[in-house]
Amino acid sequence: MELKIEDLEFSYTADTPVLRDINLCITGPKFVSILGPNGVGKSTLIHCINKILEPTKGKVYIDGTDVSTITIKELAKIVGYVPYSANDTFPLSVVDTVLMGRHPYSSWKSLDNDLKIVYRTLRMLGITHLSMRPFNELSAGQHQKVMLARGLVQEPKILLLDEPTSNLDIRHQIAVTKLLRKLSEEQQILVIMISHDINIAAKYADEIIMLSGGTVYATGTPSEVITPENLQAVYEVEARVEDDGGRPHVILEDAVSMDEEEYYEDEPARV
Repeated sequence: MELKIEDLEFSYTADTPVLRDINLCITGPKFVSILGPNGVGKSTLIHCINKILEPTKGKVYIDGTDVSTITIKELAKIVGYVPYSANDTFPLSVVDTVLMGRHPYSSWKSLDNDLKIVYRTLRMLGITHLSMRPFNELSAGQHQKVMLARGLVQEPKILLLDEPTSNLDIRHQIAVTKLLRKLSEEQQILVIMISHDINIAAKYADEIIMLSGGTVYATGTPSEVITPENLQAVYEVEARVEDDGGRPHVILEDAVSMDEEEYYEDEPARV
């Protein structure tokens, strides 16, 4: 599986590009993490890949096929998507929620096979016991695994995830990230995850894409990308990077500027 992005740009307004000059070639299976500060276009890039947004300029190719020529339904058989958060407020069961991911394949005679795939995926993720629970009553960790299951039942070759660990505690962050790496290996899929936790990404990702100012600042292995120089340039923080079993581990120095210190001193106490 090859995902190729050529000269991609995207703008919400004519004079303010969110993304510019994006050129990437990612081959799978592997586990890729997209890093970068808030507002640099990480989610926008994901949305341009899966056709939620149409690029202002440039092309996205999957195995040589221009994504713009593929219907949304056909693309959903190739690219799975797990959004930042789900707004599902209806009391659907977990099975029915996950079954929604089978929509690209659905037909009047496909339900039995779709259910087999749903339950197989629930077993793989260890959440079969939740199958009849209302989705809107789950914990954050359970919720995220169900959303992951919904993406996986699409049987994608590429799985895109927009900050799938953002609402989880550290234990569940690590568990979900390890699971994604395992899935990329066992299911032979290209997993691309937006992340804000540099150290977790450094520990588990095969490849890092670091965005800054709406473009690709650096790409490569964690050790190639996560360096003190890149962290200073992209995040504007001073940091040491130690070797942790062949993987980089970031130790932040005092990252609060004098202006920020004065701001916090002036802030009223919050209860």
